[in-house]
Amino acid sequence: MLDYDVILFDLDGTLIDSGPGILKSAAYALEKQNIHVEDLTELNCFIGPPLMDSFMDFYHMTEKEARKAVKDYRQLYCQQGMYDNKVYEGIPQVLKALKDAGKTLLVTTSKPEALAKPILEKAGLAGYFDLIAGALMDETRGKKSEVIAYALETLGISRQDRRRMVLVGDRKYDVLGAKSLDIDCIGVLYGYGDREELENAGAKYIAACEEEITALLLG
Repeated sequence: MLDYDVILFDLDGTLIDSGPGILKSAAYALEKQNIHVEDLTELNCFIGPPLMDSFMDFYHMTEKEARKAVKDYRQLYCQQGMYDNKVYEGIPQVLKALKDAGKTLLVTTSKPEALAKPILEKAGLAGYFDLIAGALMDETRGKKSEVIAYALETLGISRQDRRRMVLVGDRKYDVLGAKSLDIDCIGVLYGYGDREELENAGAKYIAACEEEITALLLG
């Protein structure tokens, strides 16, 4: 059993499978810039990093083009895509077990906080969390490290206290964001990353399924 008091959870690919809504919205935004994507699985790279980074890194857009793409993405996502998701089957049981054990639970996501909160409320998960922290709509406070730092500052958690914290996430961005703030990470394999990605990024532990999160954290 791992001795952590505060558990940070990524959202997309960790608590909920939000792929369908994200991929359709990304394809829509790319189509607006005359980039046609036939196979939506090619857009899995959009699940994890901030949107601006995805458009610039994976489709080589200028900052101006990427901002336009983000605007187009959100036009469809806010109308349809944000609720095109499902909670991973074992997650409610994991959260309940951790909460019953007295753990403090947080969400730290690169998705805008204004969208993350209603998504979690509709999914029936919001009540498990002491704080839902996310990006800002203007793409400031967008990187995972920035969102985590904001959450720590909001809760008044000191650097020394970080030894009792762990982040649960499915992509390298989660692992690297946590590491940059001296926080351990549990990488999960049921989301959109794989073992190689998570281990290469430096995940301290790997959970193959939701039940293994509980086993790691509660024994």
